[in-house]
Amino acid sequence: MNIENKKILDQVSDSAKATTDRQDAPAVAKAMAGTAKSKKSKKILVTGGAGFLGSNLCRKLLELGHQVIAVDNLSTGRLDNIQDLTQNKNFSFIKHDIIYPINLEANLNIANLNIDWIFNFACPASPPAYQSDPIQTIKTSFLGMLNMLEIAKNNNARIMQASTSEVYGDPEEHPQKETYWGHVNPIGIRSCYDEGKRSAESLIFDYHRAYKTDIKVIRIFNTYGPGMDPLDGRVVSNFIIQALNNQPITMYGDGKQTRSFCYVDDLINGIIKMMQTDYGITGPVNLGNPKEFTLLELAQKVLNLTGCKSKIIFEQLPQDDPKRRRPDITLAKQLLDWNPEITLDVGLEKTIKYFDNLIKS
Repeated sequence: MNIENKKILDQVSDSAKATTDRQDAPAVAKAMAGTAKSKKSKKILVTGGAGFLGSNLCRKLLELGHQVIAVDNLSTGRLDNIQDLTQNKNFSFIKHDIIYPINLEANLNIANLNIDWIFNFACPASPPAYQSDPIQTIKTSFLGMLNMLEIAKNNNARIMQASTSEVYGDPEEHPQKETYWGHVNPIGIRSCYDEGKRSAESLIFDYHRAYKTDIKVIRIFNTYGPGMDPLDGRVVSNFIIQALNNQPITMYGDGKQTRSFCYVDDLINGIIKMMQTDYGITGPVNLGNPKEFTLLELAQKVLNLTGCKSKIIFEQLPQDDPKRRRPDITLAKQLLDWNPEITLDVGLEKTIKYFDNLIKS
């Protein structure tokens, strides 16, 4: 079904129109036809498979009965994240940096592997991590995308790019729709990640136009949950680790900037639903929780749930840090019948328990 995703974007870009204009219903229903869970086991490659999102995705795919090959250079991914998966006969791990081409058959000693799906999730995602080696970061985004697209083309495989809300930069539109082109500083300290992800989106769509490659692009907003690196420098992990250790809570800026926090299980469900859509449903599609909180509200929730009495200390806001971030998920609702279900309080309780066990182990 060659539905151009731009048509779907146009149909639902205005949420009021999407609910009143009934002529959109056939296109949406047709798109939804591809979201039924396939019963056939697939051979799936997950780059960044030992990372926070990648490991949770691998776990879910294995639960669904698929064969999963995880690739990770372990620069930010952790073997602890996939330790429980190594006993599964349907799981394989390859340590490799995807800025270099990879021969999967040679690594696994398997002939005619025939990959069905590729999830490209390899890239440092927290500002401290991607800014520590910005050249490596942009190489991972572009060269890694190029190498994975070549595998997809050669295997006639479907490929998903894990893009990011950072393509919107410090947005002048709020909430952010997929049709918004962004407000990004192309030469700032965050540009290695922001522009790297934007270039990857450009490349994957060029492959779709030039080679008819079956592509999916999602833009992931702030996500949290078990599997996060306690030292990755993201706001949720920072606040929880500081609270559990009875340390002051570090707030960058005045704390009035907002974020929308999606629990990882909700996100993984959305990712898989997007991958199951028909050819031509390309995205980009926003995946995130549209409920918006200030960072001060987040800090207070963490303090209340941990019982910590730490004070909040304020530091200077980093360069180009976005003031507001909230996804418009109209398209995800229409195409995928997807809506996050886990509240921030419930998700934080699960995440706090994970980090508490990690600290005590």
